[in-house]
Parts: sequence; C-alpha cells; structure tokens
Amino acid sequence: MPQRSNPTARQVRLGTELRKMRERAGMTAREAAVAIGSNHMMLSHQEAGRAGISEGRVLRLAEIYGCEDELLANALVAMANERGKRWWQAYRDRIASSFLDVAELEHHATYIRTYQVVHIPGLFQIEDYMRAVFGLSAPQLTDTERELQIQHRLQRQQLIEPEARVPQEAIIHESALRMRFGGRKAARAQLDRILELAHRDNISVRVVTYDAEGFAGLGSPVMYVGGAVPQLDTVQLDALHGVLFLDAEAQLAWYRVLFDRMRDLALTVEASQDFIHRLARQI
Repeated sequence: MPQRSNPTARQVRLGTELRKMRERAGMTAREAAVAIGSNHMMLSHQEAGRAGISEGRVLRLAEIYGCEDELLANALVAMANERGKRWWQAYRDRIASSFLDVAELEHHATYIRTYQVVHIPGLFQIEDYMRAVFGLSAPQLTDTERELQIQHRLQRQQLIEPEARVPQEAIIHESALRMRFGGRKAARAQLDRILELAHRDNISVRVVTYDAEGFAGLGSPVMYVGGAVPQLDTVQLDALHGVLFLDAEAQLAWYRVLFDRMRDLALTVEASQDFIHRLARQI
C-alpha cells in the first residue's frame, strides 16, 4: 500500500494500537515483521499510520501478539477496512486538518461526553453564536475562512439529528450559559436551542452552577468519545496551539473519573432544564 503524506488521527490511532499490542507482547518491530513476512520499515510506517494495513495482516499480528480480546481485534480490523471519502474530506486543505480529525472522531463515536466552561458545545451551537465566536479567533480569520469553519461545524451537527441516535452527555458550567456571544437575541436563541436538544432521548444536559461546592473540571473544554470498545475511547482537548487527542489507558481512566465527579456536582437533568429556562427568560 502507498505511503500517506498526511494520515488522519484515526489512521494514526490504528497504528498506535498495533504498536501497543506488539510492545505488550515484548516483540520488536523487526521480529514482528519477520513473523508476518514483511520488513520492519513497512511495519514502522503502518504503526505510524503512514501506510495502510490489510484485514488479514491485522488479524495475523493479533494472533502473533497473543491478543485474546476478540472484540478489540475485530474493531481494529474494521478500522483497517475503512475506505471511501466522507463529507469532511471536502474541507481538506481549506481548514486545519485537526478539525477534520474531530469530525471523523465524532462520526465513529458510540457515545460522546463533553464539558464546557466558557463556550456552548460546538455540536449544540446555533449559527449566530458560531459567527460571533469565530469572529473573535486569534489570529483573525478572513471572511472566507470564517464561513468555511461555520459550514464545517454545521455539518458536524448531523450527529445530533434525531436519526443519528448517538448518546450524548453535556456538562456545561453556568459561566458558559451566561456568555452573550452575538448579543442578547443570539444568546437567548442559543439557550432555547439547548433546551430543545435537552428534551431528546439521546441527549442529556447538566449544569454546574456557581453555587456548586467546588469544581472538579479544568478551565479548558474536554470531549470524551466512546470507541467501538473501551480501549479505543479518545479524549479530545482544545488548546491554543490546536487540537490534542489522548488515548493512553491511564489518561482515559482519569477523564472518566473526572466526568463522574463533575456529574455529581451538576444539577439533575430536570433541574438543569429549569435553570436554563429561567436564565433564557432573564436575557
């Protein structure tokens, strides 16, 4: 298979999981390559996501590495078999590749958990809110760049359409709900949109109020995305330098605990809806 000049985060993740499996087996790349009749340079490219890998080779490596987790092996096979262009590929070379990686991550999600301190979750944002947020970007976006970002985010919201049925849990701090990006009218419309989404069976919204005794979260937004199996879960962080993806077992475990702690601090789903409704009427 030809080498990729710019592998996606998901392609890199497949290679990373194969490398982890090899290292747990105590094998070097050279030893593994010899066992499957390949060479260590090709295996290194595959573990870095720079080269594709066949279904048969994934299964053979899993066997050689002594992987007894059939669900994990099958999930990796499914990743190796992914072909064809998705909607976000139309934005390649037009917006940062990290945004495409986020769309791909969400597309394959089995569930999504997010918490926000300053902004409303991107999947819940209305267009006027997006326009105001992207208008504050640094460095400043051109009109064309801003419109591309908005259209990309709107297409990401296919994931919250009723037919998508992806379970989503959003924990939003009161400060994010009170921010008036786009002015009063847009802020109220945004809160109304959250209330609309919060009544869907697959979406839950919880609010952490200023009155909460302590705050277990961080100052930056976090999205926890469930994979086909727990080992393939991913944490996505936003930072000034771009998007960061975490997948180490210890990191995933820590963020699962973090979300549980934040849920304990937050209002119930029903109380959160009442709180947002009252806040919207005050604007």
